[in-house]
Amino acid sequence: MTDPVTIARRYIELWNERTAGRRRELLSDNWTSDASYVDPLMKGDGPDGIEALIAGVQQRFPDFKFKLIGEPNGYGDHIRFSWGLGPDGADSPIKGTDFAVLKDGRIRSVTGFLDQVPAGA
Repeated sequence: MTDPVTIARRYIELWNERTAGRRRELLSDNWTSDASYVDPLMKGDGPDGIEALIAGVQQRFPDFKFKLIGEPNGYGDHIRFSWGLGPDGADSPIKGTDFAVLKDGRIRSVTGFLDQVPAGA
């Protein structure tokens, strides 16, 4: 499945999942075993490294959730989507754009860019 909307929604679901066991299931289902994630603040390799990053973000921002901003798009094995991180019902103070590379319909790598980060976040 290489539909950009479906892949981006599953990605956001992963980042919002609060149960470590369920996060590992989502990683196993939707990411390759050699997947990697990198953005200006952090980097993780493989399911363990990526799961640890997600847990760290959730610990730092316990009342925030991720949501998609706009419509994901892509071509071939490349997908681009934007997201917001913030409290429910409010504009997201943290925003970014991620670029995913797929392999056989699963995420192999993500390169993230931070578009908006308030001071002290």
